[in-house]
Amino acid sequence: MSKGVEPTITLTDEGEWWVARDTETGVSSQGRTKETALENLDEALAGYRGEGEEPTDGELRELGIDPENNESGSLDDSEIFE
Repeated sequence: MSKGVEPTITLTDEGEWWVARDTETGVSSQGRTKETALENLDEALAGYRGEGEEPTDGELRELGIDPENNESGSLDDSEIFE
């Protein structure tokens, strides 16, 4: 976040989901409740700023990414993008 700038967050009801968006960074997240959407936005912003931990090799493999080659393969073969 820039110094001296108040964060501006939009919170939108999208039916079954609430969408929270930080207008400065463009980072967005969602949740079934307003509170969850805002909590998820906090987590997404932390990742955007480089905070958090790198995934383990096991976590990458679960996502279909080969950590040795840093390749995910075809999106068509991934269960994540169904």
